[in-house]
Amino acid sequence: MSALILIRGGGDLASGVALRLHRAGLKVLISELPQPLAVRRSVSFAEAVYEVRVTVEGVTACLVDREPPPGMIQIPEALEAGEIPVLVDPDASILTDPQFSIPIVIDGRLTKLDPSPLPVDVPLHIGLGPGFHAGRNCQAVIETRRSHTLGRVYWDGTAQSDSGLPDGDARRVLRAPITGTLIAHKHIGEHCEEHETILEILPEGGQYGLQGKEGQLDEELSQKVHSPFRGVLRGLIHPGLRVKEGLKIGDIDPRDDPEMCKLVSDKALAVGGGVLEALLSQPEIRARLW
Repeated sequence: MSALILIRGGGDLASGVALRLHRAGLKVLISELPQPLAVRRSVSFAEAVYEVRVTVEGVTACLVDREPPPGMIQIPEALEAGEIPVLVDPDASILTDPQFSIPIVIDGRLTKLDPSPLPVDVPLHIGLGPGFHAGRNCQAVIETRRSHTLGRVYWDGTAQSDSGLPDGDARRVLRAPITGTLIAHKHIGEHCEEHETILEILPEGGQYGLQGKEGQLDEELSQKVHSPFRGVLRGLIHPGLRVKEGLKIGDIDPRDDPEMCKLVSDKALAVGGGVLEALLSQPEIRARLW
């Protein structure tokens, strides 16, 4: 079997990378958390952890396990079917499994922190964005910040530091006002009017039906999040998850085009192109990919 490429993280940016590599005929495996926090779930392969199988722009990813229970497939079966396997493996322990040849790791988790060491050394470790330093904690870094350097490959040094600000109107990013459980009122792709309620956060100790109204939230405990302007709900983390105060939980797009919610972003594709360049520029790596 051709060498596998492990992508850590299955959010929208990492999924754009996976899409580009998969379409180029490479064998990709995604590792994720037990409860992924991807916001742009309609274009994130991480959603397979919740839904078992998801399709993004015609490419399907499925949840797998190394020792699957009945009804769940294994990594080789998914690859044979032309799908991208998604494995719950936050520590990348699969790198220590002798049955798999994984010479390449792409860290697309976007933690923006100095990553912990991999369980084993690999020939090529690529980091996406801030937190990575080529020559120190990885071999190559891909620029993820929008600018003339977006998607460029650095074999020495780092990507631009995190500005702390989102692209465009900063109001478009929705954050949890308190710590608690997310209850969605809108779905990704739906139109939102200015000030319309998109979701509520039910804090710890809150519950449904406190006043005998089944299915309703206690108005005194929950905190609503409203749309800052007219637009489409471009992203929302999985409903029912417990979120921390300040966490990015949603995204409103003022262009108000629901079709854009189904497409991987130009940014993700640019980063994917940078990853592909990094792979193909190394002859000893290139020879192991197909």
